[in-house]
Amino acid sequence: MFPLVERLYEALFARYGEQRWWPSKSGAAWEIVAGAVLTQNCAWRNVEKALGNLASLGVDTPQRLLALPLGALREAIRPAGFFMQKSLYLQEAARFHIGHAAAFSTPCAAAELHARRARLLRVRGVGRETADSILLYAFNHPIFVIDAYTRRVAERHLRIPRAATLPYDALQAIFMRNLPNDTRLYNEYHALIVRQCKDTCRKQTCGCAWLQIL
Repeated sequence: MFPLVERLYEALFARYGEQRWWPSKSGAAWEIVAGAVLTQNCAWRNVEKALGNLASLGVDTPQRLLALPLGALREAIRPAGFFMQKSLYLQEAARFHIGHAAAFSTPCAAAELHARRARLLRVRGVGRETADSILLYAFNHPIFVIDAYTRRVAERHLRIPRAATLPYDALQAIFMRNLPNDTRLYNEYHALIVRQCKDTCRKQTCGCAWLQIL
């Protein structure tokens, strides 16, 4: 057991308060899915530019994205980088969303959530972090997202051995075993970790002396 996992959440929430993530303008499931694909290896400010370009073209649904000529799609998402690959990933994600969004929006037991995750992971361009972001933020399923920020905090503050190099699913299991199975909590915790890493727990420097009280 790692009791610091829950204590860190409490400390971060007390310091920063509710974050109200995912950082999308509409909160629509498709916008979150598109953002999760575009944010791979990309700063969020550039994702916002790409999403803004799509919105200016009237592309606010997966159906409209699939109707957009490939060249126009690539030009619209150019700010997010890797636009040749990501255009194809977005098209695959759009097809998947059209076929599965209704079913994925319904609550489900753990076994079905595992099956839904497996289906998402078969979509071209969707890895574990992207799949879990979609499940948590677009479809409100209780699954914890692991990213570089999570690994940084786990290594520095949670005393989880080899957190920086643990397999994704192994580190995710540590968080989920030491927290209540709660979608809103997972949402807030990940957002708070991102906030902490952007504010003080940076890659090269760590200004988190206040966390030493944990």
